[in-house]
Amino acid sequence: MAENDSVIAAAAAWKGEPMAIATVVSTWGSAPRPKGSHMLVHADGRFEGSVSGGCVESDILATAADVIAGAPFSVRSYGVADAAAWEVGLPCGGEISVMVQPVSAEGFDPELFDRIAAARDAGDALTVSTDLTSGHSDARPIETGQAFVNRYDPPRRLLIVGAVQIAQSLAQMAAALGIETVVIDPRARFLTEERFPGVSLDDRWPDEAIAAYRPGPSTAVVTLSHDIKIDDPALVAALGSDAAYVGALGSRKSHAARRERLSAEGITPDQLERIDAPVGVDIGATGPSEIALSIAAAMIGAFHDRR
Repeated sequence: MAENDSVIAAAAAWKGEPMAIATVVSTWGSAPRPKGSHMLVHADGRFEGSVSGGCVESDILATAADVIAGAPFSVRSYGVADAAAWEVGLPCGGEISVMVQPVSAEGFDPELFDRIAAARDAGDALTVSTDLTSGHSDARPIETGQAFVNRYDPPRRLLIVGAVQIAQSLAQMAAALGIETVVIDPRARFLTEERFPGVSLDDRWPDEAIAAYRPGPSTAVVTLSHDIKIDDPALVAALGSDAAYVGALGSRKSHAARRERLSAEGITPDQLERIDAPVGVDIGATGPSEIALSIAAAMIGAFHDRR
């Protein structure tokens, strides 16, 4: 999960020190955090991450302290069964189960943090399985007994083609969502640090750049330049990849013409159907910021397979 980046960073910073890790292993109803969410607890009481957005963290900290001190791993369940839910529970109405393990060879092996980080840096996913009877986690599948399987996907990434005004707003929104963003445009006058502060910039031709980034299921590609010499090659490259989302700015009329051009380039009908155009969720957007918001919503929906 992208939300676990801060936990992975904390594990690297606290490496070699006594720790416990809490993981949401099941949810029901309006649970505040999804399955796989982590909270890493240091022996001195520091912690990083969240398993409930604040509802049960105090109880988890106490359980983690016991585990660090030598108590066995534990699976704790929380809901709204009684009035005590307001003190330690989920007043939102959901239910969650949280596993607390020592960060050790017998529990969540510290080496797993390094393997997760290495896989994410390489753009790969890593699956970790935990035996719910012993509390031991391993990157190898567990053959017997009950297991909780957590998949760590590469960081989400957005490739924006066309350093236009909409791209400025979209890059800011993506940054707020924790999405790594690259703006691609061979036009030097458009692609400047002043216009895109803190954003990675790539002045290669889009087809070359996109091929180099190897878009996968955690990557979105959006073309915004309105220049067919820039957008069309980018779309050809994106449609030949496993990108989760491919969007293109333009009206229905311009998209119909675009489909004809891409078809002549050998793009199949099924590939053409992958293009979200006119780009974004139809919210009646006007102006660059609202259009960027509609694109961000469509992209997040694609990442969650909700489109």
